[in-house]
Amino acid sequence: MSALKALLLGILQGLTEFLPVSSSGHLAILSHFFGLSGEESLTFTVLLHVATVLSTIVILWKEIVWIFKDLFARQSWRSYRDLNEGTQFAINILISMIPVAIVGFFFKDKIESVFGSGLLVVGLMLLVTASLLAFSHFAKPRQRSRISPWHAFVIGIAQAVATLPGLSRSGSTIATGLLLGNKKEKLAQFSFLMVIPPIIGEALLDVKDIAEAGFSTAMNGISAGTALIGFAAAFLTGCLACKWMINIVKKGKLIWFAVYCAIVGLLAIVLPYFL
Repeated sequence: MSALKALLLGILQGLTEFLPVSSSGHLAILSHFFGLSGEESLTFTVLLHVATVLSTIVILWKEIVWIFKDLFARQSWRSYRDLNEGTQFAINILISMIPVAIVGFFFKDKIESVFGSGLLVVGLMLLVTASLLAFSHFAKPRQRSRISPWHAFVIGIAQAVATLPGLSRSGSTIATGLLLGNKKEKLAQFSFLMVIPPIIGEALLDVKDIAEAGFSTAMNGISAGTALIGFAAAFLTGCLACKWMINIVKKGKLIWFAVYCAIVGLLAIVLPYFL
């Protein structure tokens, strides 16, 4: 992989990780036209995801500090309702991790094999993303003041299903939360923060695999310098996209992303037959 390709993939990952358009789907499409196999780009893709997780931590550091302050504050632990908001938020994040942990533990190899299965799956999943975003835009459920543990679990299921390339993680979790009637402001924060533990966990497993196989083998010939270029590009653009997406969710302008996903999804299905 050339430095230019790594730069473009990094920029694409940073921009699309937080926007509800599926970063994995866009990376799969660009990797296809770059001539990269799913196996060749998989470890590099995980590296780019780690970069965007770091950008999430940088942008939402105040919210992270608030959670930890509430978590270690003196409070009653008799029931969930007695806990302060930050502790409830932390518990909800842990609950949301259960579905993706199950998928990662039992179906990791099957999910990874999908990344090399061509653009048909990507295109179809982008159409599903478009439908979900459109449905959440037109549905007007009563808004709740806080995300409940049950809602956190359902949103976690949406995140687990969104491991498929083309099905947007942020789009699926935010749309699901909106359909459940959660407030947009808290939902955007929750959607971006809930992805941090699973990706860090996956990255630690990858570090173990890289240590066992050796860096050059795990990266399939991608040099450290090239990987660093992609990492830096994903981190910087991720910081910009994270701020932008929070404002977009607050304003409720998700319908245009539904239109975009529908167009890109159709192109992903059709173009390989002509190119």
